[in-house]
Amino acid sequence: MSSHPHSSRLRRGLLTALAAASVAVPIVGAVDPEAVPAPAPTVQGPLRTAAPEALTARYGATRADIGAAERAAADHGDRKRAAALHVMADPARRFLSFDGRDGGRSVEVFGDLSHAERIAVLVPGAGIGIDHYWRLRNGALALHSELGDRSAVVAWLGYKPPTMPGPASVTSQRADEAAPELRHFMGELLSLRPAARTSLVCHSYGSVVCARAAHGLRVADMVLYGSPGTGYGNAADLHTPATVWAGRGSDDWVADVPHMKLRLPFADIGFGTDPVSPGFGAEIFAAGDGGHSDYLKPGSLPLKSIARIVAGTAMPAEPSGERHA
Repeated sequence: MSSHPHSSRLRRGLLTALAAASVAVPIVGAVDPEAVPAPAPTVQGPLRTAAPEALTARYGATRADIGAAERAAADHGDRKRAAALHVMADPARRFLSFDGRDGGRSVEVFGDLSHAERIAVLVPGAGIGIDHYWRLRNGALALHSELGDRSAVVAWLGYKPPTMPGPASVTSQRADEAAPELRHFMGELLSLRPAARTSLVCHSYGSVVCARAAHGLRVADMVLYGSPGTGYGNAADLHTPATVWAGRGSDDWVADVPHMKLRLPFADIGFGTDPVSPGFGAEIFAAGDGGHSDYLKPGSLPLKSIARIVAGTAMPAEPSGERHA
């Protein structure tokens, strides 16, 4: 058998995909472990206006829903979930929506959404949930601090991310389920604040979600960072008017994920073209030498790069061909 490096990488990729597939086969269709019970949210339906008084009322009502979920988790005996929800129910927090069922969904605002001129919507990747929500919150806080006044960051945990590692993290199933929810939310947000410069900021598996939701979505920028791929061959295939950006830290393990897509009878394994490769056609931003969880660390190079993109002042780190509209 050839010892050519390309052949070796291909073999490794196929073996990785097949190994993932062998794990996925018996799990597809399986029921998740019992979720922590929570009542249905009382806050439902779209927000009709971004006026300060309307947002204040929304935040207060959603806080009550979080408190009800906290009590349900405590009654269930899940102290970890109850503690996480207790922190989320702090009166200083601003949640547009919350649903504690089926692992939990939430949308939190950092900054003044009523007057923000720049809005970033953070879409997290695998391993993020209510019990580990602090990871998403820390990144949102850091990005908002970097952006400064007249900005808002929205942490969108509007789907059930796959666990990491886990079979769901190498297929697009969760992303396919999440994309309509993200499109719906973005439609509401863009209607509420049409004059704001709005960007999608998508980490890891979240970049698969954003790619699935991208078609025709009128945002200024789509930032893919720490991405295993999008499931699309190139940025033009996303059919978005947004400028598509990609970045990866030099110590990010996702660089070793095989960038291939294997079609199997029960699922497609892998996400295809590497978003930071020239063939994908994204604008490349400087992402530094950090790891997979370091992109939004305070003071870091990738945080500054992403903030400049959201602000509309970024320049590509290296030539990558034409922008895609």
